[in-house]
Amino acid sequence: MPNPSHAPSTFDAASWQQRLHILAEKHRVAGAALGILSGDTILCATYGMANARARIPVQPDTVFQIGSITKVYTTTAVQCLVAQGLLDLEKPLSTWLPELRLADGLENRITLRHLVTHTSGIAGDIFTDTGRGDDCLERYVDALASVPSNLPPGESFSYCNSGFSLVGRIISAVTGRVWDAAMHDLVFKPLGLENTMTLPEEAILHSAAVGHERQHDGTFAPVARWVLPRSGGPAGGIISSVSDVLAFARFHLHDGSLPNNEALLPAELIRDMRSPHAEMPFDNGETKSVGLGWFLQNWGGHSLFGHDGDTISQTACLRVMPSKGLAVALLTNGGPARDLYRSLCDEIFAELAGVSLPPLLQPKSDPEPFDLERHAGVYQGFEDNIEVVRHEGVPLLRWTFSGSLADVMPTTEGEYETVVAGRDLLLHRDPGQTRWRPATFVRLPDGRPCLYAGNRAYPQAR
Repeated sequence: MPNPSHAPSTFDAASWQQRLHILAEKHRVAGAALGILSGDTILCATYGMANARARIPVQPDTVFQIGSITKVYTTTAVQCLVAQGLLDLEKPLSTWLPELRLADGLENRITLRHLVTHTSGIAGDIFTDTGRGDDCLERYVDALASVPSNLPPGESFSYCNSGFSLVGRIISAVTGRVWDAAMHDLVFKPLGLENTMTLPEEAILHSAAVGHERQHDGTFAPVARWVLPRSGGPAGGIISSVSDVLAFARFHLHDGSLPNNEALLPAELIRDMRSPHAEMPFDNGETKSVGLGWFLQNWGGHSLFGHDGDTISQTACLRVMPSKGLAVALLTNGGPARDLYRSLCDEIFAELAGVSLPPLLQPKSDPEPFDLERHAGVYQGFEDNIEVVRHEGVPLLRWTFSGSLADVMPTTEGEYETVVAGRDLLLHRDPGQTRWRPATFVRLPDGRPCLYAGNRAYPQAR
């Protein structure tokens, strides 16, 4: 397979540094740290500002918020406790939290496997701020008693942040340590992740990236808020450098072995994390199924596992290809991070693995007509709704946020740019964005109409 015309022809730090600079300028991001793991060698490149106001550049050891990639770390901690006999993926949550109360007695039906595969049915986007104290997860989980479920346990995939906060609470209960300390003991310290942490008071001791927003004059300025509520830590609270993210990826590539070849975890527990456990009920052009924590993809016949993460104007991306011993991580703090990541991966995976990325979803020239009469209506999350309406003769998606979700989002309502892609499929994107995402209409096993958008299930309002 021919290399892209501008891709470096060797695994050379200076060459990839140059490509990062060129592509970051093209896509107009605030700052970025790129890491490439090939075999046992880690290469890092940087671009832009960690903090534009303070004029602090991104350095190789700058720490970024890695957002939902945290979920894989939390799941790894779960597997450590499984190996120690302290947890079991198949037992109900009430086994470890007898005081737990969920809607409809679900504490006796939901298992840890449901939580780490996003199949618990619990409403996923609950960002209740329960303070910065060590009891924040306990208070957060107590508040879940009043939250109705979207789906029965095990019925279908639906991305679930709140489920991972619940996982963190269980980790705390069985270890007797707050989640932050348990993660240090179970994962960070054994893997030698010296630039990985969970709390802002730890991050401030490092070169720490802040999120940025583009201003009207085209420059970037730091956002007013740095971190999400601490109660969401197990779902998205880890802060790390790009080399530490790749050291974590290398641990998974080596099936749970540390650099000294000592096995921290049985290989079968690590391999199980990247084995398919739930199929995607929609096609987004990339992800085919979910493992334990990881999302699973296939590029040109090569299996990959990975995850992305978003916090407040910070985005992190990680992809790992076991057959080539290759992993690529990108940490950013403002601008179209995924467009930059795809451009980099197009070159990196072609040059170092001879593999092309799958094409992005694109509108079809002559799609089957969309069944608007059948699909029009309101589709409900817990604190967000999507309405499907006819606008100037074509279907349109409108969204609204409320409650704790509105507190962490930049706006509370809006409309997606929407195009028809089939009888039960729309493509949508935020105004001004380039990447299309699917809005897929399905029937749940119990017969209810449901919209899948943004990896979430939205049953139709009755």
